[in-house]
Amino acid sequence: MQLHVVHPTAQKLDMQKDKEGYFSVMADNVQPGSRYFFIPDGKQDFPDPASNYQPEDVFGPSEVIDHNAYQWHDEHWHGLPFNKLILYELHVGTFTPEGTFEAIIPYLDDLAATGINAIELMPINQFSGNRNWGYDATYPYAVHHSYGGPEGLKKLVDACHQKGIAVFLDIVYNHLGPEGSFLPQYGPYLTNKYCTPWGDALNFDGEWSDGVREYISENPVYWFTNYHIDGLRLDAVHEIYDKGAESIWQLMQQKVTTAEQQLGRRLYLVAECDLNSPHVIKHTEDGGMGFDAQWLDDFHHILYVMIDPNGRERYMDFYRMEQLAKAYKEGFVHSGEWVAFRKRKHGTSSAGVPGNHFIAFNLNHDQVGNRIGGERLSMLVNFEKQKLAAAALMLSPYVPMLFMGEEYGEDTPFFFFISHHDQNNIKAVQEGRRKEFANYSLKEGEDFPDPYDVNTFNRCKLQWHKRKEGKYKVMLDWMKTLIQLRQTNTVLQNLDKNNIQAYNINQDGLIIIRQNDAGNDFLVCCFNFSDKSLNYTLPAYKENWYKILDSKEQQWMTDETAHRLVMDVKGGETIQLQPVSAVVYSSVQL
Repeated sequence: MQLHVVHPTAQKLDMQKDKEGYFSVMADNVQPGSRYFFIPDGKQDFPDPASNYQPEDVFGPSEVIDHNAYQWHDEHWHGLPFNKLILYELHVGTFTPEGTFEAIIPYLDDLAATGINAIELMPINQFSGNRNWGYDATYPYAVHHSYGGPEGLKKLVDACHQKGIAVFLDIVYNHLGPEGSFLPQYGPYLTNKYCTPWGDALNFDGEWSDGVREYISENPVYWFTNYHIDGLRLDAVHEIYDKGAESIWQLMQQKVTTAEQQLGRRLYLVAECDLNSPHVIKHTEDGGMGFDAQWLDDFHHILYVMIDPNGRERYMDFYRMEQLAKAYKEGFVHSGEWVAFRKRKHGTSSAGVPGNHFIAFNLNHDQVGNRIGGERLSMLVNFEKQKLAAAALMLSPYVPMLFMGEEYGEDTPFFFFISHHDQNNIKAVQEGRRKEFANYSLKEGEDFPDPYDVNTFNRCKLQWHKRKEGKYKVMLDWMKTLIQLRQTNTVLQNLDKNNIQAYNINQDGLIIIRQNDAGNDFLVCCFNFSDKSLNYTLPAYKENWYKILDSKEQQWMTDETAHRLVMDVKGGETIQLQPVSAVVYSSVQL
């Protein structure tokens, strides 16, 4: 085993093996900016699997980084409570024309003015090429070179914190990408004992797994400490396998807890999980995985089907208004029922789990990008339904997340894209996507969007100027109003789902009644998903109800005539809900 320094002065140094099988060497004249390889087999150069920076892509040399050199300006930042977050998922490469971390900074004021106080970056680890969703990354500790590298990320986080915006990273620990993964050259980091949809799993419980466990469990602390990151979202944790006595989750949580104590702020871990199990957010000392929250896919699926009946083609097991009521009241829609898509019973109940343990959304990268046309909701339904969907999300008892551009109804597509170097890998992705969409009919004149074509990537770039124009501005103002209401109303700040009542009006409408902690202040949130008017009698246990939001008021309309409801209504009176509308009544005059 050798260290091969290639810049600025070439040198090769033999490394010494210790009793545990690790190699090390002390090298002189290696400064920040020096570039190097390791030669594990005595023949070929390989980058450092714990590289902090790959300035020449996945096959090039690793670069030495001094994390103490950056001068931070966020000394007054102490984080935000999780239940106060308005999350905003974005892809660095398509959020701006430049596609860099620093290019995002000028847009932060607009995000903050909208009410967004946390951005979640899709994976920014080093992947092959310069365009990718990021889930093909191969260096868990390296920041992608084309986005601006380590300094660019630090500048972005620093700027966010100074504007009151938290930063989350999307992280992948279940597999490594197909290009530039040289871990097998260094040791048994991967195992074929378990099979993931992307190939071999990481070896967390087999022979020589101690080093692998350290390699991954130290990674969250690395981001929290060196980049001042506030939280991580872990991709598909159901594809991470560990049968050891002390799970990788216990080990990770121990290290994150220690880091919290040292840094003096809360550090969050969020999971994507397909199990529909509260086990994910159960404390590790009680046998759980210990996450602070998990994504709530069921909320997206049933809400989307209610907004767009064509959604039944994608989500066959989501089709009744009672399921949407259950999503608000309990969380998981599937909690042990037979699920046709899975051909088995699925899930367990999340009733009683506080809402701040779930993240809800109408859009995310998967739901948009895994459509053949990369269609956002704004491309699938009309403007009134978009407003209704936004209200249904922001009035929910969960931490909301928007997908970049959703706040103003962006209608550029978001496709899947890659820039692999190996022609076999490119072909495999192209053929895989074609096979995935084999049952979908292309529109006349439409072609399959080639993931490797740079134009596929460029078509995904946001058109930020739209937010100041026409219907886009109306949508932006509507979203701002919803967020402001959520952040200022005490009833909406109560995320205890035990204080929620949910009633469906046939299969056409849904009534959500929420209350504050004291139980003396109520909101009645009325959603009409149908194309006809619906009658609803307001609860008689309050003498008066005061309207505080109405999607049919003139300021929120574009093409249709406004049909606003009366402002004040007596308890027990019947109101008529307009087609495709959202209206909120409060028991307290605001």
